[in-house]
Amino acid sequence: MFRAHHMGSNENDILFGGFAAKYLETLSSEQAERFESLIAENDTDLFNWATGKEEVPAHLDHDVMAMIKTFVQSEAAPI
Repeated sequence: MFRAHHMGSNENDILFGGFAAKYLETLSSEQAERFESLIAENDTDLFNWATGKEEVPAHLDHDVMAMIKTFVQSEAAPI
C-alpha cells in the first residue's frame, strides 16, 4: 500500500494508490504479486499504459493491469 501511494509522480500516486486502497485487500496472492511487479516499472510507462496512451507490453498485459485500466477509466478522479 505504501509503495502504491509513493511511486514518484503525483499522478501515479493518485491512480495506483487509489487502486490499491480500493482493491489491494481483495486481490489473490498471485494478483498482489503481479501488482507489485507492475509498480516496480518505470513511472512514465505505467501512467501511459494505465491511461491508454501507450499499449501495454504483452508480459504485463494481465488481469491486474486490466483492473487498473478499468479503475483509471471509470473510478479514479480525473487528473
